[in-house]
Amino acid sequence: MEKKDFKENTRCTLTAKIDGKLRPTNVYILKLFKENMIVRLTDKEGILRKMAYDDVSKIVASHDVSEQNHYSAPEAVLLEKHWQDRVEMQHYGTASHMGK
Repeated sequence: MEKKDFKENTRCTLTAKIDGKLRPTNVYILKLFKENMIVRLTDKEGILRKMAYDDVSKIVASHDVSEQNHYSAPEAVLLEKHWQDRVEMQHYGTASHMGK
């Protein structure tokens, strides 16, 4: 897969290589970079993960999210330089209108 196949603020069901194995994965795409993207694993609470485009073998479903339902994360957390040496980060956040 390539960067052009993905879009920020989108929920996706993917087949992706995680920990060396192909697995079905539900994600919310927060940020796109040149070689990888930052996603929130929607089936694991609060986990942000750096995922390479090459690790995704198939996009099963993709749904745009309305602006009021966008997940937020501090901009500093989404900077590419903070993800140089890490793959996962614990962060809790919801859409702003959810009241959490």
